[in-house]
Amino acid sequence: QVQLVESGGGLVQPGGSLRLSCAASGTIFSINTMGWYRQAPGKQRELVTTFIGGDNTNYADSVKGRFTISRDNAKNTTYLQMNSLKPDDTAVYYCNAHIVPYRNRPTYIYWGQGTQVTVSS
Repeated sequence: QVQLVESGGGLVQPGGSLRLSCAASGTIFSINTMGWYRQAPGKQRELVTTFIGGDNTNYADSVKGRFTISRDNAKNTTYLQMNSLKPDDTAVYYCNAHIVPYRNRPTYIYWGQGTQVTVSS
């Protein structure tokens, strides 16, 4: 079993910052990629940012220049540094990971439970 556990969400004022963390644990042979998605009330889940091979990254246009994804491979953890937050960033943020649990087995997609980020004055 693989689990993704997110932390770091909360309430922040516009212009503020938050740092989210996502730690993968369990039976893990390798992690192909990790990323972040979000879902605002009444909207579909959307990509925020993800690693797309090696250290290459992809960002949604709405967060470019404000959000930064990073990772600690030794800890199977990815981080999302969010700066200059706006009310439109309010959403539940989900961690996503493509993980091979055993050698020579397929890659499976896992999701975290989500962490609420609310940007409001």
